Amino acid sequence: MRLLVVIEKAGNRLPHPFWLFLSLAAIVMILSASLAAVGVEAVNPATGETVTVTNLLSMESLRILVSEATNNFVTFPPLGLVLVVLLGVAVAERSGLIPAVLRGTLANASPKWITFLVALAGSAASIASDASYMIMIPLGGLAFKAVGRNPLLGCVVAYAATSGGYSAAPFVNSLDAILGGLSTSAAQIIDPEYVVTPVANLYFNMASMLVVAAAVTLMTELVLSKRADTIELDPPDEDDPEELDMSIRLEAKEKRGLVIAAIALLVCIGLLVSLALPADSFLRDEEGAFGPQSGLMAGIAAIIGFGFFVLGIVYGYATRTITRMSDIPEMMAKGLAPFVPVLVLFFAASQFLAMFKMSGLGEILAIRGADFFGGLETGTFVILLGGWLLVALGALFITSGSGLWTLMGPVLVPMFMLLHISPETTQALYRIGDSTTNIISPMSPYFIVVLGFIQRYKRSAGIGTLLSFTIPLSFAMFVLWGAFFFAWWGLGIPWGPGAPIDYAH
Repeated sequence: MRLLVVIEKAGNRLPHPFWLFLSLAAIVMILSASLAAVGVEAVNPATGETVTVTNLLSMESLRILVSEATNNFVTFPPLGLVLVVLLGVAVAERSGLIPAVLRGTLANASPKWITFLVALAGSAASIASDASYMIMIPLGGLAFKAVGRNPLLGCVVAYAATSGGYSAAPFVNSLDAILGGLSTSAAQIIDPEYVVTPVANLYFNMASMLVVAAAVTLMTELVLSKRADTIELDPPDEDDPEELDMSIRLEAKEKRGLVIAAIALLVCIGLLVSLALPADSFLRDEEGAFGPQSGLMAGIAAIIGFGFFVLGIVYGYATRTITRMSDIPEMMAKGLAPFVPVLVLFFAASQFLAMFKMSGLGEILAIRGADFFGGLETGTFVILLGGWLLVALGALFITSGSGLWTLMGPVLVPMFMLLHISPETTQALYRIGDSTTNIISPMSPYFIVVLGFIQRYKRSAGIGTLLSFTIPLSFAMFVLWGAFFFAWWGLGIPWGPGAPIDYAH
């Protein structure tokens, strides 16, 4: 507990995240100029091309940085998701739908079960891709508040579980297809006929969902709940409906509204399925599948946001919280207002991440680390352990799961195949290393998102406050999930349909 207090105090001495990201951007610029001057480089195993450090202080680089500043912000990945999803969620929240669902669901639940339920839901939310963060983080806070627990802790629990849930879900999502394709390309360096399918880790992912939820729950209940009890929240905001004094029992009109909203949900699902069924549906990709580039997966944030929008309107009219059409845009505007500070942070974060990517420092760091690991000669267990730690370290700097695997996969997969380790095993190992450490990396855009959400409950909360919660959760997932992986591997259980543990030359 004393250590967490130290972490919080030390972290909170850091400057405001806006200035921190701009400071980091300046450091990257200076570092890039120094390393470029001494000729630091590495060979990208994915393309065979030599990656050199780009001097961000050169005239050409400065011209690009200035001309692309607006584009960096506008194309910042979470920005569109935040706006699109929250426009819909705002209607569902302000109309009373989300609080009613939570109250109805949690009316008879023990407060201590809330952690596990939120963590389990976070793991399962990966079907929504990056939009899952924007859904689960606020819902986690609301769920904890509904049972009288610290909503700040609920936001962090949802954030950690959702991050881990990207690679621990009961169904196939877009990340499975992306990683499977990258692993296939890497495996074919050794075996031109080898294919890693999107369901390569399905069995392991389904079981991992429970492991992630258990790890988050144990750390939360044994350690973090005590920490949360020492944090005094800001006074309630009377303009925020979620802060109003609510009875856990639903009124008759709320129950009727939920029934009507449930019917509307079934209608929406039926409509979505009927639109997706035709082989030439606009929701499919060019191959007629539901891959990452399909209309369904690429537009999942807009689909989910629209779903919340429709259900919120239906519930609002059923319960009379919406009485005229003008109420709807007003709810959307008010719902976005608390997140304006997050948008300000996005500008600084987007510039820093663009500079880091442009400099090539992230690629060189990952490539050099993989090359060093490839030169080691030791047993399979130690190699897997080293690969796990290497991925976890890389995820602190490159928080894009597919981006990091694009760099590491072409080295780790062929190397491990030569050691009789299947690509499916390497991919499963990668997933747990990548998912557990990026929740403590300020380079993750969603680190800023969750910080904005917890500041909704305590405005003085800073990076140190967030790290004092996420570091223990990251450690718990890292250890328990890692132990589960090695137990699975040791027992020789297939990772998924037709996905073996070992590879035979």
